[in-house]
Amino acid sequence: MSNQAVEIEILGKLMQVNCPPGQEDALRGAATELDRRLKELSERTKVSSPEKLLTFAALNVCYELQESKIEIEKQKNQLSERMELLSASLEDALNKLAKE
Repeated sequence: MSNQAVEIEILGKLMQVNCPPGQEDALRGAATELDRRLKELSERTKVSSPEKLLTFAALNVCYELQESKIEIEKQKNQLSERMELLSASLEDALNKLAKE
């Protein structure tokens, strides 16, 4: 299957973006979120240059992505520790049962 063009709007400008079949709604949702962030950033910072707004928005998204990755890694480590504790507890319980 080939990509199809989907029309999105960012900062009042319409554009066509190629999109894999079945991903159109996700693309539109991402475009809506980006547009919302750009408008909010523009209001908050009084920056009107699209290039600067896009740069700031991209930096914010990258920062959020880094923070999410750190949080996911922390949660993975905590889960690993809990699994090791559970495994040790199970082994201990099984050893006690075997001695009876």
